[in-house]
Order: sequence, then structure tokens, then C-alpha cells
Amino acid sequence: MNPSERIDQLIAGLTDWRGKTLASIRKSFLEADKGIIEEWKWMGSPTWSHGGIIAVGNAHKDKVKLTFAHGAHLPDPDELFNAGLGGNQWRAIDLFEGDKINERALKSLVRAAVAYNQIKMKTKASARARAKVHKSKK
Repeated sequence: MNPSERIDQLIAGLTDWRGKTLASIRKSFLEADKGIIEEWKWMGSPTWSHGGIIAVGNAHKDKVKLTFAHGAHLPDPDELFNAGLGGNQWRAIDLFEGDKINERALKSLVRAAVAYNQIKMKTKASARARAKVHKSKK
């Protein structure tokens, strides 16, 4: 079973508000950027990536948690992040029953995460190229 099918199965198994919320989040991610890849990591977590991990979604007993891998580095003018605010890397959005997510703001956050990953990839590639040149001069 591929990751998208596993995510389908997870959402179908969540017959309450959490399944609908996770399905809505997934739809926003996939609409935000056509290059996003769905993955299945850490023994049961839907993960969305493009040039690196963007976010992980998890359904808990009382909430749906959407954790952005590099959330601390992303602009959040609509203040979607409401959890993990003290860390220097991850940021999360905790959604509880009855909460509505701002789809426009979520898509903007996803696009910012993709842009961050692309910049990070270019920086790593440049560093590897510099190291290779430095090594060849020895």
C-alpha cells in the first residue's frame, strides 16, 4: 500500500470530526503546491514533503496536530501556530473539535515551508560544492 492509500485508510478510520479535519488539512496541502509528496512515517503519521519535510499530521484523542518541521523559520502573519511556540525549530497547529482552519492562511504557510526547503537545499548544495573545491585544492 502506498503512502497516499495509507492516509486514505487513516482518514476513513477516523469517523468523527478528526477524520474530516485531517482530510481538509490534506486537501489544503495538496492544493497549495503541486510538487508536494505524501509520505507515511514514524509508524503511522501522514507527512507532506517537498524538498524536505513540510509537516506531519496526527490525530490524537482530543485534537488533530499539524506540526511544521521548520515552523520557527516561517512567517505566520495569520497566527495559525498555537503550539510549540518556545522551540527553535518545530511549530504546530492544534485543532480541537469545532475549530475551523483558515484555508488561505494554511496554504500560504505551506508555500512558505516549500520555499524555505528550497532555499535550505540550495544552501546545502553550495556548501557541498565549496567543500569539494576546498578538498581538491589540498
